[in-house]
Amino acid sequence: MLVYLNALFVGLLVLSNILGVKLFSIGNIMLPAAVIVYVVTYLITDVIGEIYGKKAAQQTVNAGFFTQVIGLIFIYLAIQLPSAPVFDQQQAFSTVLGGSFRVMVASLVAYLLSQNLDLLIFHRLKEKHGEKKLWLRNNASTAFSQLIDTTAFITIAFYSTVPNSVLVGMIMSQYAVKLVIALVDTPIAYLLVRIAKKEKQSSNLITN
Repeated sequence: MLVYLNALFVGLLVLSNILGVKLFSIGNIMLPAAVIVYVVTYLITDVIGEIYGKKAAQQTVNAGFFTQVIGLIFIYLAIQLPSAPVFDQQQAFSTVLGGSFRVMVASLVAYLLSQNLDLLIFHRLKEKHGEKKLWLRNNASTAFSQLIDTTAFITIAFYSTVPNSVLVGMIMSQYAVKLVIALVDTPIAYLLVRIAKKEKQSSNLITN
């Protein structure tokens, strides 16, 4: 189960970097498409931390950062490769996959700050409550970490490019949507933890 959770975590991170190029709107709220994917990564690290411990969750976060950096390097190299005569989509390819250096830096900084804060809060609450109140540590850790993630990313990526009032509006609207998604995925956290516990128990029985 841990292998699948790690693979899903890294896969969703890479996918969120690609989906983030598209913007969609809900009423007057404009959001990157990555919002539907990225919040789930916090759910995954919470499940990993709950079952396999803080060290395993930290390794997952570190692996995710490393993978993003390597992925960005290969994307850059792919963009720089000379286009074949029959390939006339170089501009679109560069636009979708390239992004901007400032946005990439914002994404990586926000990732490191928020994911590590998520681990810290989650495991402090776990130390306090033990196996009880998974809903509390899942939602509390994600709520605080997403606030940091959203604030850091939007500030670094867009400060001085839009009015401050627009900047604050972007932070508040995106955070509100992420918070709703985090609350909705609570039953999924319980389901994944139950499945992971059973799988871990079965593995221990087979080993013993």
